[in-house]
Amino acid sequence: MDPLNCDSPAVLNYLGVLQSVISRMASNSANCKTWCVTVVTGTIALVAGKDKPYYIWIAAFPTVLFLFLDAYYLGLERCFRRIYNQFVNNLHDGAALSSYLFIIAPYKTTHELLQYTFEAGRSLAIWPFYILMIILLVIVRCLMGH
Repeated sequence: MDPLNCDSPAVLNYLGVLQSVISRMASNSANCKTWCVTVVTGTIALVAGKDKPYYIWIAAFPTVLFLFLDAYYLGLERCFRRIYNQFVNNLHDGAALSSYLFIIAPYKTTHELLQYTFEAGRSLAIWPFYILMIILLVIVRCLMGH
């Protein structure tokens, strides 16, 4: 097989597909934060009128779920960035073959997916936001008394 040409329509299309997936994962990650704020503030608003301040902890469950979902999307984004960068490096080295085109599997095993997800969860793009959400719940719970 001959090495791929950088200007090949197939190469440009493949890189476009990868860029699109990377953008979608970044958007999904941002949407997790938006939805988390919406659900938590909605829960706070509903619980504020009740005489049961411990109900505020109901909002901790979606916060944790959004944290894991956000980390999952960031982990996938990183996987696709790795695929993109490896392909471009191979392309520049003359080692990219047509058999590399349109392979977009971000991980090989579930273990690898979980590894990427947990690594992403330790990112500054993830944990500070969700820790602040939990701190907000603690503050609201303290202000509600009882």
